[in-house]
Amino acid sequence: MRRDHARPRHHPHALDPVLQQHLTQLVQPATYALTDQYHRLGLRFRILSLPVMVALVLTLIWRQVPSVSTLVQLLAREPLLWVPPRRVSQQALSERLRCLPASLFQQVVHAVLPQLQERAAVRTRPRPPVIQRAQDHFTHLWIIDATKLELLFKKVGALREEPGAPHGGHLLGVLDLVSRLPVQLVWDDTTSINERHLLERVKGMLPPGTLLLLDRGFYGFPLFDWCTDHQVSFITRTRSDASYTVRQVLQDSPTCRDRIIQFGQFRSNPCRHPIRLVEVRRGERWYQYLTNVLDPTVLTAAEVAELYARRWRMEDAFSLVKRLLGLSYLWTGAANGIELQVWATWLLYAVLIDLCDQIAEVKSLPLDRISVEMVYRGLYHFTGAYAQGTATDPVAYLASQDDLGIVKRLRTPCTSLDTQRQILNL
Repeated sequence: MRRDHARPRHHPHALDPVLQQHLTQLVQPATYALTDQYHRLGLRFRILSLPVMVALVLTLIWRQVPSVSTLVQLLAREPLLWVPPRRVSQQALSERLRCLPASLFQQVVHAVLPQLQERAAVRTRPRPPVIQRAQDHFTHLWIIDATKLELLFKKVGALREEPGAPHGGHLLGVLDLVSRLPVQLVWDDTTSINERHLLERVKGMLPPGTLLLLDRGFYGFPLFDWCTDHQVSFITRTRSDASYTVRQVLQDSPTCRDRIIQFGQFRSNPCRHPIRLVEVRRGERWYQYLTNVLDPTVLTAAEVAELYARRWRMEDAFSLVKRLLGLSYLWTGAANGIELQVWATWLLYAVLIDLCDQIAEVKSLPLDRISVEMVYRGLYHFTGAYAQGTATDPVAYLASQDDLGIVKRLRTPCTSLDTQRQILNL
């Protein structure tokens, strides 16, 4: 059984009034701002209008409501975010989820994200030295990666007769390394599409002066040349079978090799611009990185390796939206419904990251030291404390609870096998 693909919840989580008010103040204005466009698409201002549907989908995901029928029951009995109680049929809500244009949800998300970026920019929490130094040379530090969504449940009517196990499509994300907030998202329902084709859709929004941390799946000479031509810097991994000629040696030591090379020695369409190859030795293994930042005074070899290691923040984000916020469970087989869920889940992820950033600010810690998962789980305890009248601010409450694991423990540096054996007296 695919444990991550299961959905064991039987009842929705509670949502305290403080967080409900925060989500309302942040998202509701963006939904009402799209009213004119809603009408231009020929959509009538019916009971399940865009503001109502945004509130319902956010509630469905944030409170982990187990089904649409349960959501209908909740809506009939209590206010959901900014929507007062009202009675609708399950059939009407299900039909609305299939036909409401997902592009409207996308615009709501991209209206809210700049507000969260502005909030993050004015905070003074500590930042890792390598990020602080990189910000002196680059206007943006962005991570780009893609992932395949989970299998769809074939019990959904439209999929019952299809052979095989259909997937939910591909998702490409652009994540800001400093704030860990999403910058841009691209979803495609074609499961066989290549990651590099998805990247073509975001090239136009990459401003000059940006440093990209790229997964090796985007490796390609045309991309390298495009980045250099458009003054976009990148760091990625190289391939073991790559052929090149060395043009200049910047550093050569037993633990680090730093050289400027020319790719495509035996190709009819070689890489037009020189590339910097950084090789760092850890233990008995050499790790190779590529960048078009040729000046080692801008990025040293050690900084190239450390920045690329932080590309894993994108993998963390994918894991959080899938496992913690439920994107591994796709509750519809319709492409439009999947896209609605994708946009709403990433919006809630951004709100959760903003909450973690506020806690990091209060505790004067880097954002990386705050556990997003434990903050999310700690909201259960805040809801109980709020109901008892012992807490009114989730940030202050979670920052003061040392036993909830909100702050990650510092890892012990790795030691050699011989040293470990001496410590363990083996």
